[in-house]
Amino acid sequence: MLIIPIKEGENIDRALKRFKRKFDKTGKLRQLRKRKQFTKPSVKHRQKVLRASYIQKKVELDIN
Repeated sequence: MLIIPIKEGENIDRALKRFKRKFDKTGKLRQLRKRKQFTKPSVKHRQKVLRASYIQKKVELDIN
């Protein structure tokens, strides 16, 4: 549970901004979106390999 202490005379918008920042750092929303749909392990692996090959090609182009 997130607790955001509001200082005396503090604007509610500023406290809300601090809450949102703290919530983003926990990563709960990303985790919920990730769990919303199931991806097969083979698809995850394929995406990982494709991403690695893309990065490798990009690095090779930067070197030359």
